[in-house]
Amino acid sequence: MALRRKSSVVQGDKVAYGLLKSFLLPVLTLLFRPKVQGLRHVPATGPVIIASNHLSFSDSIFMPLVVPRKVTFLAKSEYFTSPGLKGLVKKLTFIALGQVPVDRAGGSRSEAALLTGLSVLANGECLGIYPEGTRSPDGRLYRGRTGVARLAMESGAPVIPVAMFNTAEIQPTGKVIPKIMRVKMTFGEPMYFENGGKSTDPESLRKATDQIMKKLQELSGQEYVDIYASQAKEAIAEEKRKKREESENDDED
Repeated sequence: MALRRKSSVVQGDKVAYGLLKSFLLPVLTLLFRPKVQGLRHVPATGPVIIASNHLSFSDSIFMPLVVPRKVTFLAKSEYFTSPGLKGLVKKLTFIALGQVPVDRAGGSRSEAALLTGLSVLANGECLGIYPEGTRSPDGRLYRGRTGVARLAMESGAPVIPVAMFNTAEIQPTGKVIPKIMRVKMTFGEPMYFENGGKSTDPESLRKATDQIMKKLQELSGQEYVDIYASQAKEAIAEEKRKKREESENDDED
């Protein structure tokens, strides 16, 4: 299927992206000594989807730094709308990192995110995506969202799986200052998914997504859990709430 074009797609500032990358690359290379395998699998030109496991916010910094091309991520729109000076700095940082804002809530908003991703690919660019939809809460690999498969089928772009290592230890959730240790990443061979009118078929989308997640599991060596990461986070939060209530009840006794 021909790639969709949408001239109104919000583009990250390429100048800001290039300047930030030229500044960060030598610094982070010196400090974190990236060990990269399989980078040759990322095509030099043309539309491509880089699908990564997601352990830390720093995944969105380390992986794009080693890819010669600009990598565009779809980021939560809240990152671009925070008020005040802090909000402005956050907005400019995300733009410089090559991220574009989308409302990632359900229903028609998810469709808008899909169209934005297709627009990036229609421009022959490189789209970065985390199929799990959110960071892993415990280092395991969780069920993929089918948006990655639909993007691949409708655009015809190859999917390059990439496994990130050590980023959860380098920058755990909530930690601002990273720990200095070596970051590693492994890029897999391109995966192609034919459309054949199946881009809206739930079964076909699930099958393709599971193939991508299986490859990510093989590359990363992570334990695979067949539920969504968001569900795991909710279960963990509920367990913490119950333990807190039990502790409060014990104190009262």
